[in-house]
Amino acid sequence: MSYTILTGDRATGSLHLGHYVGSLRQRVELQQQHQQTVLVADLQGLTDNGNNPQKISTNVLNLVADYLAVGIDPQKTTICLQSALPALAELTMYYLNLVSVARLERNPTVKSEIIEKDFSRSLPAGFLVYPVSQAADITAFGATHVPVGEDQLPMLEQTNEIVRRFNRIVGQQVLTECQPLLSNVSRLPGLDGQGKMSKSRGNTITLGADADQVHKAVMSMFTDPGHLNVSDPGRVEGNMVFTYLDAFCDDAVLVADLKEHYRRGGLGDMKIKRLLEDCLQSLLEPIRTRRADYLADKGELLRILQQGTRCADQVSRQTLGRVKAALGLDFFSLS
Repeated sequence: MSYTILTGDRATGSLHLGHYVGSLRQRVELQQQHQQTVLVADLQGLTDNGNNPQKISTNVLNLVADYLAVGIDPQKTTICLQSALPALAELTMYYLNLVSVARLERNPTVKSEIIEKDFSRSLPAGFLVYPVSQAADITAFGATHVPVGEDQLPMLEQTNEIVRRFNRIVGQQVLTECQPLLSNVSRLPGLDGQGKMSKSRGNTITLGADADQVHKAVMSMFTDPGHLNVSDPGRVEGNMVFTYLDAFCDDAVLVADLKEHYRRGGLGDMKIKRLLEDCLQSLLEPIRTRRADYLADKGELLRILQQGTRCADQVSRQTLGRVKAALGLDFFSLS
């Protein structure tokens, strides 16, 4: 069975290992047999960076380079720019009339990010309504499946609420509900041990990190604070190095053996850190090289983005046309 998939990222900085295990690796696999669109979400990036638009504009092509470097193929996946798709903004306006402010304020993902970003009453209106913008993105492409982390499930729930309400109001099945595609790997902890790996927290290993940066990052990782001597039994649970080995080491049997050895004692932290560093260096070296090559030809990046955006524009305009027709607002198309 073939899915219609929509996914994307805010253009607020370079992608990192958290993105890789959470979504990018999955996207490379999905493109082999499914119709996939990847959205460079510059408009959503502006919802909490409205005072610093240059941060968004300078990262758009970096994001495209990240996609290509990990193996997303523009011949198999449509890569497009959110702000260049006017149908998305118009769909958002229609959907906003179907959602109450109270419902938006109850969205768990929005609530947690408001606290994290310390917005309080300075909350930009665009940030509050970005779940509706996301619903416009998903429905514009008729996405049946959306790769997300568990923290994004409330967003999909809100999208499906909008879909059901719209279809009920117009009395026909115009929009399609979506399902989540969850990653096999839980959220990757940040290098500081404070929650998830996040661009805004600066606790990441980016896809473009050089060998020295990777080495320093791994050596700085927390292990078991009670594991003071090599001979001491150690805790694996909550041990960041083992969490990363679970995510990045291809030899699951080896990792299981190391965990057992660590628990009973006799295995030093440096040994498991060196193994992790080898895994990450092997993963990132070719990605880093390809990324640098792509960034050296920004004209080609722009061409790829423009070509994908043209295709996405046609699809999103078709959805908008169906929505307007269902609402009885397609006056000029009747002439």
